[in-house]
Amino acid sequence: MPDRIRCTIAWRAHPGGLDQPIPPARSPAVRSRWIGLIALAACVAGLGLRHDDACAERVTIDEPAHAVHEARGRGGMVVSATRTASEAGRDVLTDGGSAVDAAVAVAFALAVSWPEAGNIGGGGFMMVHAPSGESVCVDYRECAPRNANPTMYTPNDSVNHPKAVGVPGTVRGLAKAHARFGKLPWRRLVEPAVALARDGFEVDRHLAASLNSVLSRDEVRSDPRCSELRRVYGRADGKPWSEGDRIVLPDLAATLQAIAENGPDAFYGGSIARRLADDMKASGGWITDEDLRAYEAIVRTPIEISYRGFRILAPPPPSSGGICLGLILGMLEPRHLAEKSPYGAEAIHLTAEAMRRAFLERARYIGDPAFAPIPDRLRSKEHAIRLGDSIDERRATSSSELGADILEPHESSSTTHFSVIDGEGLAVSNTYTLEAPFGSRVVVPGTGFLLNNEMGDFNWFPGATNATGRIGTPANTVAPGKRMLSSQTPVIVLKDGRPYVLTGSPGGRTIINTVASILLNVLEFEMDFAQAIAAPRVHHQWMPDRLDLESGPRITDATAETLRAMGHSIGRPTIQGSAHSIRVDPVTGEYHGVADWRRGGFASGLDARPARADK
Repeated sequence: MPDRIRCTIAWRAHPGGLDQPIPPARSPAVRSRWIGLIALAACVAGLGLRHDDACAERVTIDEPAHAVHEARGRGGMVVSATRTASEAGRDVLTDGGSAVDAAVAVAFALAVSWPEAGNIGGGGFMMVHAPSGESVCVDYRECAPRNANPTMYTPNDSVNHPKAVGVPGTVRGLAKAHARFGKLPWRRLVEPAVALARDGFEVDRHLAASLNSVLSRDEVRSDPRCSELRRVYGRADGKPWSEGDRIVLPDLAATLQAIAENGPDAFYGGSIARRLADDMKASGGWITDEDLRAYEAIVRTPIEISYRGFRILAPPPPSSGGICLGLILGMLEPRHLAEKSPYGAEAIHLTAEAMRRAFLERARYIGDPAFAPIPDRLRSKEHAIRLGDSIDERRATSSSELGADILEPHESSSTTHFSVIDGEGLAVSNTYTLEAPFGSRVVVPGTGFLLNNEMGDFNWFPGATNATGRIGTPANTVAPGKRMLSSQTPVIVLKDGRPYVLTGSPGGRTIINTVASILLNVLEFEMDFAQAIAAPRVHHQWMPDRLDLESGPRITDATAETLRAMGHSIGRPTIQGSAHSIRVDPVTGEYHGVADWRRGGFASGLDARPARADK
């Protein structure tokens, strides 16, 4: 590896852990309340060592509780859920690849190293901003099979069934982005994932916990449909996985090798597609080989949101993320939250009320734009301000009164997000998912990959909206070829036309509010970037009518009691989301990658800009 590539990587945590109060970055107290960056002595000394020797990830250190993992560099940055995936993307950048090249490599590597959400059998959204000013959203959301219909499900149907599998979009979407913005050959980008699956890799504590969680479930242990999941992802001796074990995935390696050699057509045609379609037919699924051949990723125009002089690029429908984020920020911008404590009852109350109203608009109107007309006013700041005018600054609004009997369906929390930027400023913010952890739990026999259960994101029963949370409004009912509603919200924030912040998160419907919380921390409260990611988050999704406050004393019990007195029902979840993010210093141009502590993650950067490469 070239000698010129160096980076600085460190763990950082507040003394005493996440639960200690941290003031905004503009306060001098931050410097005394945060541990400084832990860097390898060679990097500090400025020695011209090889990248492998110069990066602090080589140092053995104890990971602090509730730490974010950070990296800094000027030549590129990759932040994702696993070290192996981040390093695969970093190596692509080192070889002169673009940020989109690196994103493709990261996505395939996550399909191996983080199988509960990383995938080739799911779908998502990729935001791209080029130095030329071009911005696009690559929509590779799954869609309903051609034989799907609005009444295909019964109350007894499960989302953990082949019938819940949507037509996968990941491989076609990655290829679409690569064709437009890639530099290196496709095969170079898939091969790191092939090697990971073929040769195996060490299981870390996060992967061990993830695998053990699904494999220990009674229904997974007993359901014949999960036999391939058990065979592929279980230990040969039937024991639980432990940190330090080695996992090898030969079937997945063969599938990825075919994709590396023959491109996306290897997945959507040929033996892989035949195996998928045959398994669907045999097990009660709806996807056919015609569905796979017909699938196309779509390049869409991003939603643009203005806030405090920044431009925020976010995904349009069928993601609800961009519209809801715009509504939330539009309602809050006139409220001058920076004058209040970010962890105080007043700011949290106003934020929750904005979230409540945005999610009501989501339930009423948003779906696949090819099937459901979406009112133009949802994109306007004027409409957001009008919605915000109904907020009582001292009292919570009743969700049932605000939205009559419209309620919202469940959306799972197992998604993953990664952020990439290269030395030329090409920026990628990507969120993709299998829907539930390990999707439908269906592994196509002989292929090694999991299939999604995204059909559960549709409104299954038209006209049947009730107090349990079932919704039947037409915008998101099932139709052939329709893309189901999503909350995925990968964003790119621009300052003076250049990338400033890249972020996004998993978490189902909490995704939108996690991203909103982070953007408020950075753009409104001007927090230190690592603090902005580590800080506790809040969530209100209109129905159920509950305000969730991430656990920990930063949002004190007294604050929670004040919010209860204002009329809020309070929940205290342990964690919310996992935002692997990048900030660009607008003065120095340095990249600051931060991997969220909540589900594990790793940031990897380059100190120097690599040589250019051509595809």
